[in-house]
Amino acid sequence: MPENSSKNAVVTGASSGIGQATVRRLRAEGWNVIAFARRADRLDHLASETGAAAFAGDVTKDDDVAALVGFAAHTFAGSGGIDTLINIAGGARGTDHVATARDEDWDWMFQVNVMGTLKLIRAFLPALRSHGRGTILNLTSTAATTAYEGGSGYNAAKFGQHALTSALRLEEAEHNIRVIEVAPGLVQTEEFALNRLGGDREAAQRIYQGVAEPLMAEDVADVVGYAVGLAHHINLDHITVRPVAQAAAHKLIRR
Repeated sequence: MPENSSKNAVVTGASSGIGQATVRRLRAEGWNVIAFARRADRLDHLASETGAAAFAGDVTKDDDVAALVGFAAHTFAGSGGIDTLINIAGGARGTDHVATARDEDWDWMFQVNVMGTLKLIRAFLPALRSHGRGTILNLTSTAATTAYEGGSGYNAAKFGQHALTSALRLEEAEHNIRVIEVAPGLVQTEEFALNRLGGDREAAQRIYQGVAEPLMAEDVADVVGYAVGLAHHINLDHITVRPVAQAAAHKLIRR
């Protein structure tokens, strides 16, 4: 089966977790990759390790996004331009119920998960349309389709990102842009739960306690790499990926 033939990608959220693992996966398969995230020191280390190009910035800042677009145009100028945008940046803050929800947590989650995704897509759409065979992959979550107690803020943000992705697929099909959504369940990464729980390391570890084989960042990166590497006429619209121990959002086997 012929693969995506251009292989020029921008990956956001690349300083840790799934974003970082996705950069490694794509580089191992010969992709030209720009790794984008806020922490320049981590990006520099990843660039030294993988040969990816590093660009530090914030997905919620218009000036940073505009600068990234210019950097990508220059970086990929000799190889056909950007063809793939992979939006991994995102996250959760807090586990409060609606009755005690904190505005600042909700604001942060909407800015990073929804508005950050919007800003990146809007900025790169002209180049992706011009390429003629563009791909946009958004990493959402099973929280984007199934609500749970204590997850209302993250649910709301990821539901919003899911809706954005679904509308985008309809709008951009005429431009031959495929739009892919990857929705992971339980993934054990170095920072997601720790950041959500305000740095409480013991509480973060309890989330995965007794789960024999949770998903790891590399597992999700494998799915992302497979989806964007397929022949362009194949669109994996929505991929839900969970560990076997997590049969559903409400059913998790702990040994």
